[in-house]
Amino acid sequence: MFKKVFSILFFLVVTCGYNQNIKLTPLSEISVVTSGAGDKLYEKFGHTAIRIKDQSLNLDLIYNYGIFDFQQKNFYLKFTKGFMEYKLMKYPFHYALQSAEEDKRWMKQQVLNLTIKERNAFFNFLEQNSLPKNANYLYDPFFNNCATKPRDIIKHILKENLILSNVFTSNKSLRQLMNNEINQNTWGSLGINIALGSVLDKKATSEEYMYLPDYVYKGLSTSKIKRNGKTENLVKRTDILLNFKEKPFKSDVFSPFLFFLVLLIVGLFISFKDVKNKRRTKWFDFILLFSTGIIGVIIVFLWFFTNHSTAPNNFNVLWGFAPNVIIVFYLLKENQPKWIKKYIQFLLVLLMIIPIVWVLKIQLFNWTLIPFFVLLITRYLLLQKTLNS
Repeated sequence: MFKKVFSILFFLVVTCGYNQNIKLTPLSEISVVTSGAGDKLYEKFGHTAIRIKDQSLNLDLIYNYGIFDFQQKNFYLKFTKGFMEYKLMKYPFHYALQSAEEDKRWMKQQVLNLTIKERNAFFNFLEQNSLPKNANYLYDPFFNNCATKPRDIIKHILKENLILSNVFTSNKSLRQLMNNEINQNTWGSLGINIALGSVLDKKATSEEYMYLPDYVYKGLSTSKIKRNGKTENLVKRTDILLNFKEKPFKSDVFSPFLFFLVLLIVGLFISFKDVKNKRRTKWFDFILLFSTGIIGVIIVFLWFFTNHSTAPNNFNVLWGFAPNVIIVFYLLKENQPKWIKKYIQFLLVLLMIIPIVWVLKIQLFNWTLIPFFVLLITRYLLLQKTLNS
């Protein structure tokens, strides 16, 4: 979500360093800034940041919780294991505006209805957290990200005076909300949906909707604040800063569904020839089972050996079955052990469970996998018929 690092940011951080003596004036404004989707996968969900502006102090800064550094030590290893270290960085607002304009992403700001005391508390909180010793935090794409941070800071500053919106009542899951933001017929979406388990399929609370920038924007616009026994709108004013159209959700040119559909057609042709000639195409079965086994190993690794909060309880193991990476070598032999047939029967049973899990919404699967599931069933049934026959 808007994770660009400008080459001169470190210089700007130094020149805009924390100063405990700075106090915002009555002309100051604190805004939640929302940007539309970008072109890259990590930009598809939009972005949320905080802007602090004070004309009297010639101050106009943006506080961005979406910064990560590829150059940090062991970045990729930590990322894989789920220890994703992001940081809060502040810099002049015009750089954020310029970046969004170059990428043709719309940008809106919601000016918060805060007292001068609350504004200064907000400002001091951000300044303290932007210090190098405090800036890093453990990122979670669903529970601790650039969108949830502004929401949580507002809750922290306003405490019981905040009446956070409870407007989201469509009973969608975190996965459904995610899939509404990215086209499922893309490799990025497929990979995410395979990697994440049923934790993502629980119904989201109204507040949990706000892990996405669009819902932070909608939620704040209907939230209230208590003032002297009365309720007022939390958002004092909404400004359109950049008025670009929302970018469409396009599928990949060589999309997962096209790939699996072609694979299914090829597989059905090979299966037809195998039945006709009373043989089995071993190399094709090897590719299928070995690939599903590798995917299964990755799922198990993410589930049991990483810190990803949404990787556990992943029913994609019903088709991405880790033992396949070993068992597949028995299928290359001329004579297979008798238990191989039982194993293939077990794989078929696992595949039969998928529609049940899907229909009951225990876990939703990426629909582009349907041709692949059909192919697996076809080949497993053929294996049942031809092994040791």
